Amino acid sequence: QVRLVESGGGLVQAGGSLRISCALSGRIVNNYYLGWFRQAPGEEREFVSAISREGETFYAESVKGRFTISRDNPKNTLYLQMNSLKPEDTATYYCAAAWITRYYYAAREVSEYDYWGQGTQVTVSS
Repeated sequence: QVRLVESGGGLVQAGGSLRISCALSGRIVNNYYLGWFRQAPGEEREFVSAISREGETFYAESVKGRFTISRDNPKNTLYLQMNSLKPEDTATYYCAAAWITRYYYAAREVSEYDYWGQGTQVTVSS
């Protein structure tokens, strides 16, 4: 079992920055593939970014060049640094963990993840 707890969401103006975090606990979390998803009201949950156990990173086209995913294994924490935020980035952001061992594989589907956090709200005002 892996438990995930997001934090750091809030209200920011367009063009601003925000860093959200995800604290992990439970089984050997360093062995898990981790991802960020987001969901706006009335929309499907969509892939944002992912990082493999080896540190390979993957991004949705809509955030590439603006968002940076990272993981601090000793601290059991996943981060998402979000820069140049746009109103369309407004959503609830969820972190997730998956048992994926394939090399250089981008897990972009909700169904590929086994554990989820409760979400943190990010609102970008225009």
